[in-house]
Amino acid sequence: MIDTLPEGVRLGNDRLIQLTESSAEKINALLSNESESTILRVKISGGGCNGLSYKLKFVSAFKRGDIVVESFGAQVVVDSKSALYLRGTSLDYSHALVAGGFKFENPNATSSCSCGESFSV
Repeated sequence: MIDTLPEGVRLGNDRLIQLTESSAEKINALLSNESESTILRVKISGGGCNGLSYKLKFVSAFKRGDIVVESFGAQVVVDSKSALYLRGTSLDYSHALVAGGFKFENPNATSSCSCGESFSV
């Protein structure tokens, strides 16, 4: 899927973020409904009840310093600052009606909120 990357963008692997087959299928299904976006950006930002929170956003282009990870035919892009907090993280998707959706399993988190959307290190 990745032929060439723009200058300043590098290819990462599942040691940064590992997609499950279920999450990759959901990413690709959601992207098929997007008219301009082709990539899922995973970002860490300040906020949430535990200090840091996960942000997911569909984007159409890479930025200088991005790291691209491809797994099961889906691409995610992570900026270099967020990569520090995400290293070793697994991204899964649950189809459950209650508490379903994308789920992060982050080995760097020392605590997280009950909803799983924010964490601290």
